[in-house]
Amino acid sequence: MSPSKRDPADSHDRSDRSDRQAKHAQHVEYVEHDELVSDPRTETPEDARVDDLIESDASPEVIADAVEQQDAADAATTLETLPQEDASDVVSEMEVDAAADALSHMAVPLAVSVIEDLIDDDPAYAGRVLSEMAPDDATDLLQALPKNDRDRLLSMMAAGTALRLRELMVYPRESAGGMMTTQYLSVREHETVAEAIEHIRRGDPIEHAQQAFVTDRKGRLKGVIGLRKLLVSRGSELIGDVCERRVDAVSPEIDRELLAHEFERYDYLELPIVDSDQRLLGIVTVDDVIDIIRAEGTEDAQRMVGAGKEEGVYSTVRQKLRGRFPWLIVNLFTSAVAAVVVMQFEGVIVEIALLAALMPIIANQSGNAGQQSLAVTLRGIVLDQIRPRRAWIHIRREMTVGLLNGLICGVFVGGAVSIAHVALGHSWHLGVVIAISMVATLTIGCATGSAMPIIMKRLGFDPATASTIFLTMVTDAMSFFIFLGLASLFSKWIH
Repeated sequence: MSPSKRDPADSHDRSDRSDRQAKHAQHVEYVEHDELVSDPRTETPEDARVDDLIESDASPEVIADAVEQQDAADAATTLETLPQEDASDVVSEMEVDAAADALSHMAVPLAVSVIEDLIDDDPAYAGRVLSEMAPDDATDLLQALPKNDRDRLLSMMAAGTALRLRELMVYPRESAGGMMTTQYLSVREHETVAEAIEHIRRGDPIEHAQQAFVTDRKGRLKGVIGLRKLLVSRGSELIGDVCERRVDAVSPEIDRELLAHEFERYDYLELPIVDSDQRLLGIVTVDDVIDIIRAEGTEDAQRMVGAGKEEGVYSTVRQKLRGRFPWLIVNLFTSAVAAVVVMQFEGVIVEIALLAALMPIIANQSGNAGQQSLAVTLRGIVLDQIRPRRAWIHIRREMTVGLLNGLICGVFVGGAVSIAHVALGHSWHLGVVIAISMVATLTIGCATGSAMPIIMKRLGFDPATASTIFLTMVTDAMSFFIFLGLASLFSKWIH
């Protein structure tokens, strides 16, 4: 195994296991039925056994047997704390279905690294593991693999499975089609209730399914029926007569962020995906949407500071550099704007040296106020709370907050500076200059922080992209310009 593929986990993460051990055995016994009811946040006996085996440097075969007894999410956590080579060795010793469940819960970059090792050691086993996964999870991993590895894995799968995954990979990862699964319950409208129930019984079990989608003979979506209603209806009734005909559906091209808004707004548990002819292609479930909401929030937070939107904790150094370096270059030029402003007031800074110490205070307060407004505005945009007709009201409200905060901070800081300056035998006017500057710059900071993402969205750009970099450019430049400009105007009274 090549060393370049072992950087996601360089050593055992002892802290994660010690935290779980500290909470070991915090279980509540339900005496009447002699059952063990546990807090999901506490360590289970299976987790404790895995930790003990890892600490004692047990063989991969023994650890694999213990990991198989863990919940899939806990098994994924265990594999993520192991060095990549060890994780790959453990997975290779696991049963196919257990390995598939664990990998589907792992962070994608780590799961991909494990799959790459499995491809090198036993490509047939790697193909079986991916075949056992839910189609949407397998597609996510396949799309993250190099094309050669992807094609090699698909060639190891059954023809039907490979075809289904290739069809899913056609859709962009950022779309509804890219996150849908083809595992769902479906019945035909011309079937009787009894025939539909028997059809469901003969099919593969679908976990957590609460309803079945109704289609015609051509696979077009015609309705939906809850499993409870299906069970209580008379066996001789036709599905088309007892199902709910009104059913919401979306196209596979819809952006996943918009899809997440629909789930949040209407409290969907699952939503069907249909093509232009209304044929049922798959469904998106709420658990996948929760992952998308988290991913979109992470992307927005990283875009704000100029980090790559796809970057994660376990991304490679190359991926991190590719995402960050271009924005660092942009930041160099934006920082130069503030430097040019300062250079225009070199004379007054030399004349009144105290200005150099006070400048960062003004810029920092303005930047912080702008960041607050920016964060609130971006959240409002993400949650679709800022309507076009109310955008100016929001900006005006933020400016008012900036003005009031500027008055409070200005009085406090200006008063302190005036007292200190007078105590040193100088004029109190410098305090007035810094107070006025504080009011003006905090108002500008809030105005910029609230207006910038709205303007960028109106222009068709992502409102979060490097917004912090450009906000800092504006607040620094305006803070230095206003403060040093006022100091120059009142320089004869400041001494």
